[in-house]
Amino acid sequence: MEEGGCLSCKDLKQVVIVGLYSQTIFPLVCDRALRIDSIADLRRDLLQSLRGDVLEIGFGSGLNLACYPAAVEHVTSVDPNPGMSARARQRIAATAIDVQHLQLRGEELPMAAASFENAVCTFTLCSIDDVDRALREIFRVLKPNGRLYLLEHGRSPDPQVRRWQARLTPIQKIVADGCRLNRDIPVITAKAGFRFESLSQFYLPQAPRWLGSIFQGIARKRTDS
Repeated sequence: MEEGGCLSCKDLKQVVIVGLYSQTIFPLVCDRALRIDSIADLRRDLLQSLRGDVLEIGFGSGLNLACYPAAVEHVTSVDPNPGMSARARQRIAATAIDVQHLQLRGEELPMAAASFENAVCTFTLCSIDDVDRALREIFRVLKPNGRLYLLEHGRSPDPQVRRWQARLTPIQKIVADGCRLNRDIPVITAKAGFRFESLSQFYLPQAPRWLGSIFQGIARKRTDS
């Protein structure tokens, strides 16, 4: 950056290229990778007990909409990427669910405390910069004993796989718009004040283990001190 805080031509070109990739190319790649049938089955299995109003953090291209049960009437969705939001519009228009979509970061939720019974995060916590703050915000806007439904990839239980995740995460952050391969999903969720009612860890059979270490579970907002 030049004196006075102005962007040089080189800096400006880099910003444009990064923005183009993040908002145009990556949303297309991410949508194709995450809309496969086996992942849709995992979404439906996780979300089957939901009803009423739901808060979804990391809405992406709206792939969860087709997996929500009929008892879900309204979704308040949050995602900061305008390219993802553009891809989600067609799915929002096609669903019978009432969707209020907010283009903002999960670390800065505008909702009042104790606004929702349920929140959903699918393939989201890996890419939020300040994930601890985002989880604290979800905790804040959930009602007492509210539930957080999670389907995430993250830190493998196997030491050899974890070593590969550590090696590949710097590359993954670049090519997958901030995605970390080795976030310990159960630990960071518990740290924010949640207690898991159910939790499964497994590998996606069609993915390499460093990428396909999956956590699926439901965590309740703790109300004890």
